[in-house]
Formats: sequence, C-alpha cells, structure tokens
Amino acid sequence: MGINLTDYESDQPFQGDYFTELVALQSRLSRIQAAHIMHNHRSIILFEGWDASGKGGIIQRLTGEWDPRYFRVWPIAAPTLGEKERHFLWRFWQRMPGNREIAIFDRSWYGRVLVERVEGFANDQQWRRAYDEINEFEAQQLDCGTTIIKLFLHVTQKTQDKRLKDRIENPWKRWKTGEEDYRNRARRNDYLKAYSDMFDHTDTRWAPWHVVDGNNKKQARLNALRYIADRLETAVSMIPLPADPKLIELAERELDVKLEIE
Repeated sequence: MGINLTDYESDQPFQGDYFTELVALQSRLSRIQAAHIMHNHRSIILFEGWDASGKGGIIQRLTGEWDPRYFRVWPIAAPTLGEKERHFLWRFWQRMPGNREIAIFDRSWYGRVLVERVEGFANDQQWRRAYDEINEFEAQQLDCGTTIIKLFLHVTQKTQDKRLKDRIENPWKRWKTGEEDYRNRARRNDYLKAYSDMFDHTDTRWAPWHVVDGNNKKQARLNALRYIADRLETAVSMIPLPADPKLIELAERELDVKLEIE
C-alpha cells in the first residue's frame, strides 16, 4: 500500500515526560554520532514537509548534543543563477557528506518534483524525468556506503494556519514567514497531488520515506528522533574501537596514573 497523508493527522495531546524522553534520545544520538566518527561512516538525513510543519524544531533538537565539526545542516532555497545552468542535482553533489560526517537537508533535491513542479519552474518533461534521476542518485549514495534517511513532516491545514498566525503575530518569529508561505498554502491541493506522486515514485527499498505526524510538536520531535536513531544504529557499528596501547602507555606515564580502560 502507498503512503496516505490522511493517516497522519492525529489531534491527540502529548502524553508523557517530554524532556526526560528528549534528553535520553539526544544522549543516544550523541553516541551514534561518535560511532560515525570512530568508524568513518557517513549519513544523510533529509526533511521535507509543509511550511510550518516543524522541520526546523526537529533539526535543532536532533543536533543538540552533536559535535558541530562533524555535521552540517543545509537549508535549501531556490537555486542560484549558476546552479540553474547545471543539472538540478549538481548543487547537491557539492553537499554530500564525507567520511565521519552527517549531512542534514532542510528541504532537498525533491524540490524538482514539488515546488518546481507546482510553481512551473520545471516543465513536465523535467520533473517527470526527475523521479528516476533522484532514485538513481540515492542508489549511488547507498552504493558508496552512505546511509539515507528521508522524513516527511505532515500537518493539517488547521494546524498550519494556526502556526502561520502565531508566526506573524510574534515579532521574534515573524522572520520565519513570508509571501511564499501563503502562495504555497493557496495551492494545497496541487501540493497534495505532488506529494502523492513523489511517494509513489520514490518510496524505494533503498531509500524509503517515513512520514511523521507533525500536528503535535512534542510528539513529532520524539517520533522523528527515535526513528532516526533506530535507522542509524542499524547502519553503523555501535561497538567502540579499542584503545591504542601506545596512547594508554603515554597517558599513564604523563599523568602518573593507572588507567582503568573499559
């Protein structure tokens, strides 16, 4: 069965100890990043979804306990003039992670089959061809040892409208919203069709989509972080490397202690 976004529209209040669960997940994710660093692994975590669906809040908490030297958040906006002159995937090749790195995409190459399709920035031939190009691009990343995690944040029109209202009323959040939010909102049915086609064509065995119900922010954050942690832990060894005997000897001599190595 395909992905149906109406299956992700719960309006139930959050039940649980949010901060306790969040701290535990961030501690777990910190070890996962350390495993990436120790074992020279690399991963991509990709977020798509409606405006005001909570992508930024999840990314903020995902990286809260990470070493900033080994991850990069890429906020994807409209391509530059130079990027438009090249294949649409060219600018994303420049952002692929190296060994020991995790690359996080706040929006992604799926813009070709979403906003570029809906707003007419890509013609029919270009966005229809892009499904196969994207699948092959993601398969190439997997073949060279990169883990790919794709999340879609879904909210109802009612939830989105409330958050857009909150943003424009709050002077410290007003920078988050602009005319494009309302232009996209007005074409919700067109985007629903584009999302449906995207899932149908790119929910692959090697790079499946995972939809997160974003209507309750706290639950969405915990669910997203838990899914990411589960996926990453199956992709990288969680067994630490043994300590270097020469380093132990040096440390014991210089510190004048007897180390107890786990």
